[in-house]
Amino acid sequence: MIRRYDCSDTSQREAGLHQAAASVERGELVVLPTDTVYGLGADAFNTDAVARLLRAKGRGRHMPSPVLIASADAVHDLVTGLPEQAYALMDAFWPGALTLVATHQPTLNWDLGDTHGTVAVRMPAHPLALDLLARTGPMAVSSANLTGHPSPQDCDAAQQMLGDSVAVYLDDGPTPAAVPSSIVDLTGETSLLRRAGAIGAEELRRFLPDLVEANQYSGHRS
Repeated sequence: MIRRYDCSDTSQREAGLHQAAASVERGELVVLPTDTVYGLGADAFNTDAVARLLRAKGRGRHMPSPVLIASADAVHDLVTGLPEQAYALMDAFWPGALTLVATHQPTLNWDLGDTHGTVAVRMPAHPLALDLLARTGPMAVSSANLTGHPSPQDCDAAQQMLGDSVAVYLDDGPTPAAVPSSIVDLTGETSLLRRAGAIGAEELRRFLPDLVEANQYSGHRS
């Protein structure tokens, strides 16, 4: 049974967070607002749940899910080998619309898709998302749309696309912007802007002078 909660109501907000966290623990999918668009989330460490997330979106393993975290400190449990510039980026833009791609800890027992040993991680600037993540731990979260369709800025649009593949919908009104997060890949010798989003290249170059935009990059990424 689908459960949807109007999180602008204090009592529904708490009930929704409780049910969403319980659903994530059971390996089910939830829809939650972020500071960019609505996201479809699952326990990042539950292989079956992540596979269910990709199926719900009609998305292949070649497009692995990013991971959202509740605090910048949590990044150390997920990634290794961060360059010094990464900490300046997190200080400047987290919580916020910046996704960092880094090498994941080799001891982690998860399967987000074909990541080639990396993970895309972000701390969102949305209080409801952060409250849920504080209860669940890291979540695999992708935009709450069918692949090839627009990313939803409200819960209605997400539910119309995803229907009963989702156990809990957390509705907190329209998201602030439809612009996705910017994705910066820190796994190579050169910092790479894989997706230009809410944070522009020039702003990022204040911290990464060597940043190259993906459409200008011809090198090989292993």
